[in-house]
Amino acid sequence: MSEIDLDDAETDPDDPDAGPLARRKRPLRYVMSAAYVIAGITHFLAPKAFARVVPPGLPRPRALVYLSGIAEIGLGLGVACDRTRRGSAWGIMALLGAVFPANVYMATDDVAAEFAPDRLSGVARAAAWARLPLQGVLLLWAWWYTRPDSADGDAHQSGRSGDAQRRQ
Repeated sequence: MSEIDLDDAETDPDDPDAGPLARRKRPLRYVMSAAYVIAGITHFLAPKAFARVVPPGLPRPRALVYLSGIAEIGLGLGVACDRTRRGSAWGIMALLGAVFPANVYMATDDVAAEFAPDRLSGVARAAAWARLPLQGVLLLWAWWYTRPDSADGDAHQSGRSGDAQRRQ
């Protein structure tokens, strides 16, 4: 994102001059929250499948699945709340980094194809590879919520006053 895009994203979404990205920031935060909570719940509904994608060198795959499920639920709920949004977004970024080896393992060791019917194994392989760059998008999305909003009362970007930011 360019600096201009970030400035638009950090303005008050209720401001009539706010950019289209700023107006979508809060609703997209609730989408993110729901996505992580649902993903976390699925760790408890299908722990065997998630344990299968834990790289072989890691200990206690099922415990790691439950731990990551708890983290996803907690961080997903946290990002929805104004008070805990920024810390939870940083936590989501850390979680995405922690589970990245499982995503790489799923793509490189053909684990994804094992979960799909034979006729869809090619689609599963492609999806596993597509998921790797998607992690970058998810990281940027979470990073967006680590940024202070004008409404937060936090320090403005680069120490500039609100007037200096608006003139940019």
